[in-house]
Amino acid sequence: MAANSPKNKIRVYFEFDNTDIIVEPGANLRETAIAAGVHINASCGGDGTCGTCKVMIKKGEVETIGIPARISDEEYTRGIRQACQSRIITDLTVEIPAVSRLEKAVLAREKKAIVTGIQPLAALVKDWNFAPPINKLLLELEPPTLKDNISDLSRMLRGLKQRYGLTGISVDFTVLKKLSRILRDDNWKVTVTTLQDNELGFSVTNIEAGDTRARHYSLAFDIGTTAICGQLLDLNQGKILAQSIDYNRQISYGEDVISRIIYSQKPGGLKELGRAVVGTINGLLKELIKQAGVEVKDISYMVVAANTVMVQLLLGLDPKYIRLSPYVPTVTMATTVKVNSLSIEVEEYVHLYVLPSVASYVGGDIVAGILGTGIYQREMVTLYIDIGTNGEIVIGNSDLMVTASCSAGPAFEGGSIKQGMIATSGAIEGFSIDPSNLEPVLTTIGKTKPKGICGSGLINIVAGLLRVGAISQNGKFNTDLTTSRIRQGEDGYEYVLVWAPQTQIGTDIVFTEIDIDNLVRAKAAIYAGCQTLTKSLGAKCSNIGQVIIAGTFGSNINIENAVTIGLLPDLPRDRFVFIGNGSLLGARLTSFSTDLAGDGQKIAKMMTNFELSENTDFMNNYIAALFLPHTNTDEFSSVKIKGV
Repeated sequence: MAANSPKNKIRVYFEFDNTDIIVEPGANLRETAIAAGVHINASCGGDGTCGTCKVMIKKGEVETIGIPARISDEEYTRGIRQACQSRIITDLTVEIPAVSRLEKAVLAREKKAIVTGIQPLAALVKDWNFAPPINKLLLELEPPTLKDNISDLSRMLRGLKQRYGLTGISVDFTVLKKLSRILRDDNWKVTVTTLQDNELGFSVTNIEAGDTRARHYSLAFDIGTTAICGQLLDLNQGKILAQSIDYNRQISYGEDVISRIIYSQKPGGLKELGRAVVGTINGLLKELIKQAGVEVKDISYMVVAANTVMVQLLLGLDPKYIRLSPYVPTVTMATTVKVNSLSIEVEEYVHLYVLPSVASYVGGDIVAGILGTGIYQREMVTLYIDIGTNGEIVIGNSDLMVTASCSAGPAFEGGSIKQGMIATSGAIEGFSIDPSNLEPVLTTIGKTKPKGICGSGLINIVAGLLRVGAISQNGKFNTDLTTSRIRQGEDGYEYVLVWAPQTQIGTDIVFTEIDIDNLVRAKAAIYAGCQTLTKSLGAKCSNIGQVIIAGTFGSNINIENAVTIGLLPDLPRDRFVFIGNGSLLGARLTSFSTDLAGDGQKIAKMMTNFELSENTDFMNNYIAALFLPHTNTDEFSSVKIKGV
């Protein structure tokens, strides 16, 4: 450990990260961790309501602010505190328990979901041409003479017209500043980079001496709330050269978009969130360049797909009004900006294209998914669903698409669950139960000792308990069963998944009736959204010809169990397709095709958004879905439950 702190200052040492920081007395412990670059889980964003930012005070003292939300008397005695509710009094040594940490090793499995699917993904979109919006064009110009002494800019534009038929071209000022020198560096042989915008036409974004056409790359990013996925693309061959993934550093400020909107309203909060996401992008950029063995100066373009809140935080736009009725974002149209204005570490000539959004909670990530899957080109009625805190749903075909965001809450991300966690190492994911003695069989992510329950694990647990009659269709435990696993806990009845000695956290891992209720509310919102949208098309869920499940969370859902609890419609199982990261797929295809970039803009315009919070049909459907699997059992005829 480092030496004692300077006079009138406090030194905080974080053991797991081997990091220390000097702060003023009275500093907030969670904010201190963020300043030190140390992550502590905090699904509520530091409001003190979730209890996920637990830390162990190994040495020193903190003052508790208010009443700890989710810390037992036994934990408090052992030195466990909520970081967000702790004011630093003396020098500290802090241990971040396993339950409060992110395990980056688990991202190796998330990486597989970036480009996976049950069929070649690019083949899902029909009739598209490989024609990137950014191009490198070779010009070999005649030097000026006394008889032909037009300006250097006019000479370049004349060359573009004569060789490539381009007219009405705008030129970035950064090009003008170096134009005269570059033209003469290699005897008037230059490579001109042009950017095509479907509405604004062509612009010259860069000029290089000589022939650099062989080195022509772009970046595609999916900026998710939890993780950011990136790919480095070869724009000559139309292929992926490298890909990588990392947690979005904004996660330290809150695990969902609402908590981040709230944080953005604090003094300096919007800038902090911007620095966090850009820092993650820059880290991924370095990794991608290293993997591919290319130079950053040869990257000419960047495409981003993200939900509406993530877009505004990236661009530094205040997201305040997204959260307030009538839920209005600053911008939904496709946007192109100079990347260096955002401090992303690429050359100044690189332009960033942001796919258009539809509404406050239906973003460019969903538009990208619809683009990448070709739903907008087919007659078959298709349900596209990306399940998370806001379960985004699209239903439709080439004629019409309706969309909505179902506010499912944080349960599918492990939030609002007593011992819930995001899907990292140690999270309980697989679950089955012996009907004879109600003993569980569990698997965890990373095959390590359990430390909590992730969203896909919640679905599997509820489905398993429901099938054997351990819980009833109203989500209550059957207390007449002979088992020590079902017991009265501090939050009501609960089922013990893992006894303390077999866990990483030293306490029993339990699943409570409150947890069941939170999950039921979340699944009811998703299913009610599906019902409401299909009805708006004059159809029923049974009329859906295909269900495309997007996102990393979706890729890990057990379809049978999701239908059993009433999350997904009871359809023939061969109608379900896992698409993996549909957002990144759409961003990549947008990099490869100007036509598809135009299609993305058309898709956003053809979607009709429903604000479900104001919709009577949705509320009726939601109430009916607050049952396992549903109040109307005819809608789930394939589901078999013991005793029913």
